[in-house]
Amino acid sequence: MIKVLFFAELQEAAGSEQVSVEANGLSVNELKAKLLSSYKLDNLNHVMIAVNEEYSPEDTVLKSGDVVAFIPPVSGG
Repeated sequence: MIKVLFFAELQEAAGSEQVSVEANGLSVNELKAKLLSSYKLDNLNHVMIAVNEEYSPEDTVLKSGDVVAFIPPVSGG
């Protein structure tokens, strides 16, 4: 299982701050597609991605036990 963490508006859209997903052997991009089919995450294509607390590209292959965080852009002032 992969633990997926959502931040900011993604938490509200998913209805939870984290979910567990069977995604062993999938790329981050494939995980995103799986999440988009299950949740209404309109901004998922405009987020930064971290795997095990390190920013990662979408072709990163996931393994059981990984933690993937989807972090939307934040503006402030």
